[in-house]
Amino acid sequence: MDYQLLLPLALQASEAAAEKILEVYHSGNFQAEAKGDNSPVTLADKQAHEVITGILQVSGLPVISEEGKTIPYEERKHWEHFWMVDPLDGTKEFLKRNGEFTVNIALIRQGVPVLGVVLVPVTGDIYFGAEGAGAFVKRMQITSKLGHRLPIDLQQPGLRVVASRSHMNDETRAFIQSLKQPSLVSQGSSLKFMLLAENKADVYPRYAPTMEWDTAAAHAILHEVGMKVYHLGRGNEELLYNKETLLNPYFLVR
Repeated sequence: MDYQLLLPLALQASEAAAEKILEVYHSGNFQAEAKGDNSPVTLADKQAHEVITGILQVSGLPVISEEGKTIPYEERKHWEHFWMVDPLDGTKEFLKRNGEFTVNIALIRQGVPVLGVVLVPVTGDIYFGAEGAGAFVKRMQITSKLGHRLPIDLQQPGLRVVASRSHMNDETRAFIQSLKQPSLVSQGSSLKFMLLAENKADVYPRYAPTMEWDTAAAHAILHEVGMKVYHLGRGNEELLYNKETLLNPYFLVR
């Protein structure tokens, strides 16, 4: 399968979703409600889901979306390729109107993300990458290749750590305290990962729940700059996708 042929489709879907999201964002009519897990969902989430799945269906590949219906593991475990979508990542940021939310579209092959698009509706920035093709950011209509990151040593001083100052838990605090002269940087949604992709941060410890659709697209992009998303406590194992439960384990990006 030629992932570079599927990339334009994912980009088209993300841009169409961003238009729908911005329409709702600027209207102020969010129609927010709580889902079963108490997380918020808005009209923008639902409309973005509809437009993305409509465009991606041209590929003939199945789609797992945060806002789609639950697909039994017995059915999806046989999928070799499928799309993993978060139509609006950072709904809480959307409701705060701070601009730090994204559209995430990934292609998964046998549990591994091989293509990713992360689009920021408010700025128009688009991050994208596909296996073997590198990773890029398109900003102000100019596309630039993202540079390769060298492996970091957790013992080196001055590491830039992605962490929230306002939502710091004990495990994250302990990790930061184990470093030498770290500095903290923060963003909402999958923009946390893009700080690493653009060499604005060095390490991202995540000791809090995330779902597979929160990380898949960014994970594919990070692969193309030489970074990995490690399953904490499992040595060099990375996160895998399409598990029986779609909840991610804790992880470390470096």
